[in-house]
Amino acid sequence: MSATTYDSVDEAVAGIEDGATVLVGGFGLAGMPFDLIEGLIRQGAKELTVVSNNAGNGEVGLAALLRAGRVRKVICSFPRQVDSYVFDGLYREGRIELEVVPQGSLAERMRAAGAGIGAFFCPTGVGTPLAEGKETRTIDGRDYVLEYPIRGDVALISAHRADGLGNLVYRKTARNFGPVMATAATTTIAQVSELVPTGSLDPEAVATPNIYVDRVVRVEARRYMVEGAR
Repeated sequence: MSATTYDSVDEAVAGIEDGATVLVGGFGLAGMPFDLIEGLIRQGAKELTVVSNNAGNGEVGLAALLRAGRVRKVICSFPRQVDSYVFDGLYREGRIELEVVPQGSLAERMRAAGAGIGAFFCPTGVGTPLAEGKETRTIDGRDYVLEYPIRGDVALISAHRADGLGNLVYRKTARNFGPVMATAATTTIAQVSELVPTGSLDPEAVATPNIYVDRVVRVEARRYMVEGAR
């Protein structure tokens, strides 16, 4: 089954519902699906739970979605950094919830969702507040904490190229959380810089097979800059 190619971002993000869990690709600004996020802001879905590596940079991308007041909860690894002042302000005012998940655990919890794994034991976080209320077990003399999958209703990801079927190729470090998020969501929406004919991609370069991709839209490549910390 091939992905559906859309002519506009607004068409690609149509139908995302209030209260949805949205997986947002990117490592900082690298691989951030800026155009899809802007489309989601225009689309108007609210009370969202967003899963991402961090809680936004400056006032663009994910930070813009937060500033628009559309997000109820953020699940991420790095909620606070030099340019995360939008999230920082919302959190201090009690206007947004936060769940901190160690980076490796975040990726593995989404991978588990895509692989159909019900739960797994991990040593990360044992003995810290992140393990409070979670089941722990000693295995071969080492303590582990039980972690559950993170599933998304929607994944918004950015890739470099897509073919007519929806197979995706990423560019350098923009290949971060996109591949694992695509497997963990009910609907995966990808923005790409290039659409190429089916059969023209090197199969060895395809990081996300089209079976995990539902919608594709081509966007113009843009360079995003973030102003300095406030």
